[in-house]
Amino acid sequence: MASYTIDDIRNIVLVGHAGSGKTSLAEAILHKTGLTNRLGSVDDKSSIMDADEEEKQRGHSIDSALAHISYKGKEINLIDTPGYPDFYGAAISALPAAETAVLVISASSGIQMNTRKMFQAARQRGMACIIVINKIDSGTDELEGLIKSIQESFGMDCRCANICSSDGSAVFDCIIQESGDGGFIDVGEAHTNLVETIVEADEELMEQYLGGEEISPEKLARTFTAGMINQSLVPIVFTSARNEVGIEALLNLIKDYAPNPAKGVPLKLVQGEGEEQTVTEIPPEPSGSLLGLVCRVSSDPKSHIKYVTLRLQRGTIKSDTSLQATGGKKGMRSGQVSKLQGDKLDHIDQAQAGDIVTLAKLEELQIRDTVFVGQDPGTIEVPRLPIPMYSLAIEPKSRGDEGKISSVLTEVCDADPTFKVDRDHQTNETVVSGLGELHVRVILSRMHARRGLDVITKPPKIPYRETITSSAKYVEYTHKKQTGGAGQFARVFIDMEPNELGAGYEFIDKIFGGSIDQPFRPSVDKGCQAAMAHGVLAGCPVVDIKVTLVDGKTHPVDSKDIAFQIAGREVFRKAFMQCNPTLLEPIVNIEVTVPAEKVGDITGDLAGRRGRVQGQDVLPGNMITIKAQVPLAEIQQYSSQLKSVTGGQGSFTMELSHYEPMPPNILQQVVAQAKAQKEKADE
Repeated sequence: MASYTIDDIRNIVLVGHAGSGKTSLAEAILHKTGLTNRLGSVDDKSSIMDADEEEKQRGHSIDSALAHISYKGKEINLIDTPGYPDFYGAAISALPAAETAVLVISASSGIQMNTRKMFQAARQRGMACIIVINKIDSGTDELEGLIKSIQESFGMDCRCANICSSDGSAVFDCIIQESGDGGFIDVGEAHTNLVETIVEADEELMEQYLGGEEISPEKLARTFTAGMINQSLVPIVFTSARNEVGIEALLNLIKDYAPNPAKGVPLKLVQGEGEEQTVTEIPPEPSGSLLGLVCRVSSDPKSHIKYVTLRLQRGTIKSDTSLQATGGKKGMRSGQVSKLQGDKLDHIDQAQAGDIVTLAKLEELQIRDTVFVGQDPGTIEVPRLPIPMYSLAIEPKSRGDEGKISSVLTEVCDADPTFKVDRDHQTNETVVSGLGELHVRVILSRMHARRGLDVITKPPKIPYRETITSSAKYVEYTHKKQTGGAGQFARVFIDMEPNELGAGYEFIDKIFGGSIDQPFRPSVDKGCQAAMAHGVLAGCPVVDIKVTLVDGKTHPVDSKDIAFQIAGREVFRKAFMQCNPTLLEPIVNIEVTVPAEKVGDITGDLAGRRGRVQGQDVLPGNMITIKAQVPLAEIQQYSSQLKSVTGGQGSFTMELSHYEPMPPNILQQVVAQAKAQKEKADE
């Protein structure tokens, strides 16, 4: 049984932009506390947190990684998250497992795109935050400006809890120490600013402070934590992970002031749907039926064993605990309970609410699943995920690999909520989608490295649709085939007109008398629907059309079901071309967030992509969100373009809005391309 209580647990998640040194900071913490006998490094591929071969080769994190540290009577669970925006799903999914977000900022690079996104996500979730300015060994000349930039972007409640020396070789405490010479800010001034921000979290303490009374260290410490919990205080500390400067000070800050699971932001339970939906907080309690959240899923690259990491919110877990998951998944036995140390498992007898543990071989579970014992309690609330924006169509390079690839992609989707796999029945393609080109390429690279599976990739086809803009009356087609024996005969007349937008297909039988026998009329309908599925103009599905069967003729011997299906298909095509056909293209709502100085470039670029700007929102930190509607065909590869224009400072999200008619010049190009592809396929 664990020797610590819920009050002793500190759950922290390292977040920030790529290159800020999150993994190096985690390695320094492990080395400083004696858990490793040498300082792991991303550069020389000795990091235990970036243990995956793909991470070692690329030199950056791809998945979240966990470690646990016993430090001065506290059990610190540390989650290191990837910093590239392409792997935002792993980072955002780790937030509900922790009470404190440690935002790591490089002293040389400053505030970057993912710095802002992760800070906003942590604040929106109600988490306590600590800002770590790392890499102070690279120089301290810009630190004063960086502090001002942090306060402008994230608020004046961001205050220095320590100050580094001018050469970055030491840090000076500003919580207790009331005077001293820091490298760029006077320690006394920093202490005063910090204390004034701390006491604002407690009215009584504020009155005492303004009245000139001395505030005891105990009261200051208690209110420090309260300020972090209610987000009125964000302490800033300085570190050099490479030289292990400021690491102990950071650990002491976490130990003394970061909230434990009982005091920090609680998880919330969502029950019911629609107007009857309720959201209630779940206090972390070791007693009661078990309730937890899957915050990480991974698989061993050699054994392919699946590992599931849970944040426990209620109850205790042992090796013989019988678990269930929301969504009707079958029950499962927990098996050996462990805690991760990089890619190594430390086995424990049991764990309690507030802790983070890892279980093996629970094949049913996916990331963000709610796990419970007893009656289904509902689902634990999780942060909203961005919609995958970058897509590729894939096909196996080797015949017979379809099943293997499908299995591997299912594993990926279990572990990564922002990676999607769809079978597009319209285009007959398997389409994989992620948050960017890097995201998708890494998944495919891993598939090759771990399973020896290779795929051919190409941009996915745009799911255009065909429709008509006018009507045609009494269009006739006769199908006649004589083969020596019984032949085939069918004659049909139809009217065709546009249906209401979104109303789909409608077939009306208006034949009076017996010009077409009743059993053959549904055959005409089948033929029309077959033509709609395969398209007429460019091989795209036909939508929003009304077909009326008005007349026809049968033969007492040669009329058959197949004959009327063929006649229905061909008369549909003939009438369709008489009704001024057009193509509908998908239009997406897009929101692009960029630095203010790039707004003109982005709006001009969107206009060049046939986009219509709908408005702008001003964000903190000199950032602007541009809202627009753009044809999907124009922004398939927008991620790399935006990265190039903004120097990596831009991000975007998009979702389908509607379909609308395509401009004539684009229509001609798409139809010609489809015709050429069909002719090539028929050769």
